[in-house]
Amino acid sequence: MQTRELGKSGLKVSALGLGCMGLSFGLGPAVDDKTGIALVRAAVERGITFFDTAEAYGPYANESLVGEALEPFRDQVVIATKFGFKEGKPANGMDSRPETIRSHVEAALKRLRTDRIDLLYQHRVDPNVPIEDVAGAVKELIAAGKVKHFGMSEAGVGTIRRAHAVQPVTALQSEYSLWWREPEEEILPTLEELGIGFVPFSPLGKGFLTGAIDENTQFDSNDFRNIVPRFSADARKANQKLVDVLGEIAESKHVTRAQIALAWLLAQKPWIVPIPGTTKLHRLEENVGAANVTLSPEDLQNIGDALAEIEIQGARYPAQFQATINR
Repeated sequence: MQTRELGKSGLKVSALGLGCMGLSFGLGPAVDDKTGIALVRAAVERGITFFDTAEAYGPYANESLVGEALEPFRDQVVIATKFGFKEGKPANGMDSRPETIRSHVEAALKRLRTDRIDLLYQHRVDPNVPIEDVAGAVKELIAAGKVKHFGMSEAGVGTIRRAHAVQPVTALQSEYSLWWREPEEEILPTLEELGIGFVPFSPLGKGFLTGAIDENTQFDSNDFRNIVPRFSADARKANQKLVDVLGEIAESKHVTRAQIALAWLLAQKPWIVPIPGTTKLHRLEENVGAANVTLSPEDLQNIGDALAEIEIQGARYPAQFQATINR
């Protein structure tokens, strides 16, 4: 697989990464460790070198799984993890105090079975801790060799600039896909100006863009999508138009909807690295195949024209989560 540099940081990773959250958290039952480890290692075998986890995925379980899976390949891969929630539990609120960041890193190093974290993200901006203090704490950890690069997630433009002035930000992670294009307005121009890479999570619209979900789909009781307005039955029915358009384009290119959605992201900027997640080997292989799909300027224009006629229904997060994003 081709590699990409995250902004101008010097950090090079595979053009597609693997979002590991769903193996342990958020999208239904966790897989057993044996299955999760096998999937992560299958990703390595297929050329993926960029793996995304967080203390909040479990909590802690996902870091441990990823650490065990990647231990034999440690020097061949880039591991990203995140801090920022009290006791690793989003429901407990945020905690990005410098002492918490330091204690998280010490514990994460053990769970990840490594001596350094390649990319350390603040999971969400903490309104109670100045971002300069957060960036300063990470800067000290970088100086100590325990962290290599600093990242942010779901941060707003002003906060990114303030953090970057203290410790250069290597990557911003936020949602971006064919059905959530808000980052194009302010985020992408700012990242390009500052030389920061972009790591889109949910690049397949939490599975919706694959065509595997429709208005009749029933999610597991532990699945986060049950409380997401965009995944209400009515919204899914309305948003099916987007999936249908993707299907037509995919059929014309002899590829899948997921591959079109990922190829579209890769075509936006050379410093964008999507991190689709999956628990299934055949989906992993499908996603990897997207790196070989080339969309011409005409293809991109056709996709843009088709999407311009579709109004996506439903908010991407429940109201209680909205206040934690784009700070």
